[in-house]
This record gives sequence, C-alpha cells and structure tokens, in this order.
Amino acid sequence: MLKKARFKKEISPSIISIGTAIPDNSYTQKEIYNLSGYKSRRIESLFLNSEISKRHMFFTGNDNIPHENPDELIKRYKRGAVQLGKKAIRRCLAKRGIKADEIDFIITASCTGYLCPGLSSIMVKELKLKKNIQRTDIQGMGCCGAMPALQRGYDHVKAYPEHKVLVLCVEICSAAYYIDSSMETIIGNAICGDGAGAMLIGNGFSCEGIYILDFQSTVDSDYLDSVGFVSKDGRLKIVLGKEIQNIAGPSVKKTVDELLKRNRIEMKEIKHWIIHPGGRNVIENIKKELGLDEIEIRHSKSVLKNYGNMSSPTVIFVLEQVIKKGAPLKGDLGIMIALGPGLAAETALLKW
Repeated sequence: MLKKARFKKEISPSIISIGTAIPDNSYTQKEIYNLSGYKSRRIESLFLNSEISKRHMFFTGNDNIPHENPDELIKRYKRGAVQLGKKAIRRCLAKRGIKADEIDFIITASCTGYLCPGLSSIMVKELKLKKNIQRTDIQGMGCCGAMPALQRGYDHVKAYPEHKVLVLCVEICSAAYYIDSSMETIIGNAICGDGAGAMLIGNGFSCEGIYILDFQSTVDSDYLDSVGFVSKDGRLKIVLGKEIQNIAGPSVKKTVDELLKRNRIEMKEIKHWIIHPGGRNVIENIKKELGLDEIEIRHSKSVLKNYGNMSSPTVIFVLEQVIKKGAPLKGDLGIMIALGPGLAAETALLKW
C-alpha cells in the first residue's frame, strides 16, 4: 500500500487535461516504403513487419520526397510543428474550459527540427498567450522529452501553486529523415511518425486531475552515442544502436525499482503502465524485464500500431489511451515511462 504521500495536501501538481493532434493524412507502411525510394524486398519486409498499420505524416502534397533539401525540411518542420502544436493545445485547454491567456508557463519539447525563436515564443503569438508568460524550450531529449518537460511543470506548480502550466511535445519526424543503406536509418524511417501532445499541469487540490507523485531518472553515459541524431549533409540522421533493444528493459527496470522503493510501493500495486512504444523489440524487452503481460502493455502497442513512434509526444498518446480505455479508478497508481538519448530512462509515478 502507499504508506506515505510525498506531497503536501495544499500543493499537489497534477495533469488536469490532455490534448493530442496528428496530421490529416495517414499512410500505410507499404505507401511509406514506396515514398522512401527504397528498392529492396528485405527493407520492405522490415517496414511491413514492424507491427505498425499506419502513420500520420505532415506532407503538404508538394514535397519532393525523398529528395527534399535541408531548407525544405526545416520549413516543413516549422509548418507542421506550429499547426499540430496549436491544435493539441486548443484541444487540451478546451476540455477544461481554460483560455489561452490563463496560462502562466509554457514548456515545449522537440528534437526533429531547430527553431530560433523557439516554439514557445511562436505559440505566444499564435495562441495569444499573455505577454509576461514564462517559457522554456527543451531540445535534444528525443523520445523521452515529455518527461523532463513534465518535471519542469511539476516544479513550477510546486513553487507557484496558483499557476497553470502548459507542456507541449511536438515532432515532425517526417522532416528528419535520411535515406541510406544503414540499418539504423532504415529502422527509423520504418517506424517514426508525426504528432503533438499537450498536457495542462495545475494544482490538483483546486482542479481535479491525475496527481504527479514522484519522478526517477537514470542516465547511462556508457550508451551516450547509441540513440539520437547526427548532422550529415545538412540533415538530421537518426542514430539507433542495435544494442538499444536489449538494454532498454534493464535500464527501465532499474529506474522503476528505485522509484517504487523510495515510495514504498510494490510492483503489484501499479494498475496502469504508460510506456513509450519505441518499437516492437523495445516494448517486448521492457515487458520482459518488468514481468508485464500483454494486457498491461496493450495501450502502448495500440499507439505504436496506429501512429508509429512519434518521439516525444508518443507517451502522451499512451496516457490518453489509458484514460479513455483503461478505466482508471480513483486511487489507482500508474507509472509513466520513456526512454531516450543519454541513454536516459525517465519515469513518473501517478495517482488517479
């Protein structure tokens, strides 16, 4: 049982609303394979056996895929990030009837393009956020970007309980592709999709939500170069070391064990697992190490099947699925998990 809460009753940072957004157009794995320009049955098989049915891509119809130059890619990234970001935020705020000018702090996370001024500044203009809003743009944290963004939102509400914080994670992975014969780029092109997720963080004792109880992170620098992006020919080229599918589970297990131990909780008390679906093999490795069954990872697999790996917003999509289809009850505990560059395993302990 949860014997001791790690928060004061008058201040309880909580996720009080979620909103997600995807591009209008979806593509089957076969369609994306054809667009990529590959001409290999072996590569086609990797696309078709990824346990992904479709992905949503921010293609405009005039894109010279797969021959876009770096300037064209960053322009498409910006258009997609702004469009999807606004849509996710508006959906998030509308669920609570909150106006954009009520937000006190906006945190964005993205890794598939670079903007200066950053995405947070663009959102101030696009959504008419208040002029004295605080802002933070998180870059380079890849698939786990939602977690440090959530942590910063938690910290802010702890310091300013009356404030409302907006977290936005948005990725246009389709503007960060690189075509060559290396296995890591082929896998990246076979699983990554576009999307945005927003979370509204506030004081749970003034507005009902999902309590954020604690966080635990593990950064294993031995695998610093195993996941991320490198710059090549003016483009982003994904790095996905083959060792990741085997070390993901042990890294996550270590992090979860430390989180549970500190909060004096047993694994069996966790009712909901919100796991970032980095790919078929990564999910299976985490499932094995944590001793989970198919039911417990069904929401992660569903998101992977219908959206692919959208990098930072993906875990927000999984949380949305848990809320809608997992039927969480008051008092249920959940753990949110993401794995990203560093190599970092990020976790958050949640309570409904």
